[in-house]
Amino acid sequence: MTDATDPGQPLRIVIADDQASVREGLVLLLGGLPDIEVVGAAPDGEQALALVAEHKPAAVLLDLHMPVLDGVAATRRLAAEHPDVAVVVLTTYADDQSVLEALHAGARSYLTKDADRAHIAQALHAAARGLAVFDPRAQAALLAATMARPDPGHAPAHTRAPGPAPDGLTQREVEILGLIARGLTNPEIAAQLYLSNHTIKTHISRIFAKTGSRDRAAAIGYAHRHNIG
Repeated sequence: MTDATDPGQPLRIVIADDQASVREGLVLLLGGLPDIEVVGAAPDGEQALALVAEHKPAAVLLDLHMPVLDGVAATRRLAAEHPDVAVVVLTTYADDQSVLEALHAGARSYLTKDADRAHIAQALHAAARGLAVFDPRAQAALLAATMARPDPGHAPAHTRAPGPAPDGLTQREVEILGLIARGLTNPEIAAQLYLSNHTIKTHISRIFAKTGSRDRAAAIGYAHRHNIG
C-alpha cells in the first residue's frame, strides 16, 4: 500500500456524516478531484473508526453530531488510536462550545458546511501536513471563547504593564503573533508587513516552537493569555 501522505499520490480520506445526502454529496464532490481519493464513507463515528483502521487514510472529514459515536468522541479516539490521521471537522455548528470541544478532542481544522469544495480540499491537504484551517465563523467563536476565559494565573490585560516579550519571542514574532490573534491569514500578514509568504511561515514555525503551540488555535490562546494582539 502507498503512503497515505505520499505527495505523489492522491490524499486518501474517509468521510463521516449521518445524513446520507450530505455524505454521498461529499463523496461525489471530493472524489471527483484528482488529488483526493475517498477510501470510505461512514454514517457514524464507530464505522468511521473501523474504516480508518482498515484503509489507513491521511485524513478524516467528520461531522460532529452523529449517532452511535458522535464526532467529538470519535475525534478523541482517532487522536488516541490513529494519531497520524488528521481530523477535519465539517459541521453546521460554529458555536464556541462545539469548536472548543472538537479542538480539545484533537481536531486539526474546523469548517462549516457552507464551505465550498476547494476550501474543504485545501483544509484536508493542510491538515495532513500538520496545519490548521478554520472557517471564519469558527475562528471568531474560538477567539470569543478564548477572550471569555482569562488565564487565572495572569492579571486582566488592562492591569498588566508592558514588559519584555515572553519565551524569547522577538519583536517581529510578537507582531506576527498579534496579527494571527486578529484572524489574519499568512498572505494577509505577508502583505501587511511587506514580507514573503515563506518568511512568514518561517516566523510562524519559530513562534509555535517558542510558545509550545501545536497549531494556530493554540497560538491564538497563547496570544490572548499574554496580551498580544
